[in-house]
Amino acid sequence: MWIAPARMWIAPARIRLGIRWRECTGAGPGPVRAPARLWTDGATVPATVSATPTDRDVAALDAPEPDARQAPVVAEPVRPIAIRGIAFVVGAASLGAEISAARLLAPYFGASTIIWANTIATVLVALSVGYAVGGRLADRRADLSGLCAIVLLAGVLLAVVPFIADPFLRLSVKALGALSVGGFLGSLAAVLVLVAVPVMLLGTVAPYANRLAVARVADTGTVTGRLYAISTAGSLVGTFLAALLLIPLIGTHRTFLVFALALVLVAAPGLGSRRFLLVPIVVGALFAVPPAAIGSDVRGARVIYSTETQYQYARVLQLRSGERWLQLNEGVAIHSLYRPWSYLTGGYWDDFLVVPLADGFGVPRRIAILGDAAGTIARAYGHYFPSTRVDAVELDGALSEIGKRYFDLKGPRLHLYTADARPWLAGSRAKYDSIFVDTYRQPYIPFYMVTREFFSSARSHLNPGGTVIVNVGHIPGSDSLEKVVSATMHAVFPVVIRDRVSGSNSLVVASLRALSAAQLTAAHADLSGDLQGLDASVAGRLGPALRGGAVYTDDRAPVEWLTDLSILRYATGTR
Repeated sequence: MWIAPARMWIAPARIRLGIRWRECTGAGPGPVRAPARLWTDGATVPATVSATPTDRDVAALDAPEPDARQAPVVAEPVRPIAIRGIAFVVGAASLGAEISAARLLAPYFGASTIIWANTIATVLVALSVGYAVGGRLADRRADLSGLCAIVLLAGVLLAVVPFIADPFLRLSVKALGALSVGGFLGSLAAVLVLVAVPVMLLGTVAPYANRLAVARVADTGTVTGRLYAISTAGSLVGTFLAALLLIPLIGTHRTFLVFALALVLVAAPGLGSRRFLLVPIVVGALFAVPPAAIGSDVRGARVIYSTETQYQYARVLQLRSGERWLQLNEGVAIHSLYRPWSYLTGGYWDDFLVVPLADGFGVPRRIAILGDAAGTIARAYGHYFPSTRVDAVELDGALSEIGKRYFDLKGPRLHLYTADARPWLAGSRAKYDSIFVDTYRQPYIPFYMVTREFFSSARSHLNPGGTVIVNVGHIPGSDSLEKVVSATMHAVFPVVIRDRVSGSNSLVVASLRALSAAQLTAAHADLSGDLQGLDASVAGRLGPALRGGAVYTDDRAPVEWLTDLSILRYATGTR
């Protein structure tokens, strides 16, 4: 406490004062009367002092100190509105940066629970370090300008994160394409570190602001609780602002800039110099810099359209031949394909046209496509089977619009739905002859689309003899995921077969009734000429489903872990 040293300094002073008084006046021994009271550094000196310390002097030294709870904690008062405003904006920026960081990584590394866990862990570690550092800084220099300097620096660093991160993210695309684990994980770590630095600085604000805001020890609980409440309210605003408004409307890069701009705007006035007001202007000017394009370059193709939707980055590439591809996020896979001269693509989409005929019931009257993307399958069904009703479900409605504009998505009985596939199917009362599942966010299938509970729901929506057909992508040299999907479907359906389309795709087909290549071949005469060759080719590929996989449930379905392990094994040559 600062009071005690003052009192201990006064005691010898008053003894010296008594001695000097007697020397000047020739007074004999005994108490010397000083002026009624002396005030030194706010401490009261008793009126009577002695040449030698007496019991009364000792008692005066040992007297209770003034109530420490009333002692000031901050030498210079700070306006509460300034501290509260900083706490609110920092709270918003902290969570907004976390949401934006996850979104920044998603196009390149996916949005699996593993990526989210890494992002959250990075933010928590950074905040923890910031709390510790901020407490030490606050004890050394508790002034508003010091706090504002930290917030300003955090804002500047947050503004440059999306621009500095681009080279590392591009490296990750090349690494993913080559299945290079070192480059992939290294670029992920680099981006997380870039995000961690400004978040760490934001973490220093909490103890620093608390130190400035507490004027009396007795008010510590009230002031601290109020600041936490304000900061948490800011975090809620930042979370919903980023997820529901900013990212869908202006994109991830500019969402970083919005929070960075808010930080520098709230910090600059507290630094006491007009030159710091230039910082918000510079950060605001970064809004004019266009975000870098995402995805790997494709030789001979040009981007004719790109956008950042509510869920992902999407772009349309056009080759010299006029063929168009829909690429999402990192651009490793083709999610829809359009050829102006044909309704067939030469890819796995074509097999969906004939595989349902393996049930022996002919052309399906009604189908559901769960994961329609830009509508490659739906367009083909509208052309070859115009009497078939097609219910095409796509989570990202922007992809359906892209399909209409760039992929000739149309059909006489086509019905488009924007919804998450599984809840949509659970809420539907319709019965289908075939349900197609093609719900990929490369390189993962959403776990809840390959569980026993999902396939049970799909079974309840099938007409007698109907089929469920799942597109399963392969990591080169690995069939682990297909085994799991086959085993899980077999837990619900008595008949499961496979159509090995290529080295990268298989269609796993399930039904309550027998499926066979013979029944598929029997439908050959009823198909148009360009489908007859496809029919014969698929009939030759049909075979029994793979065995050996685990049955996945809603409670346990480690799809991301299984896929990541397959990638790791391939990249390290341990498959």
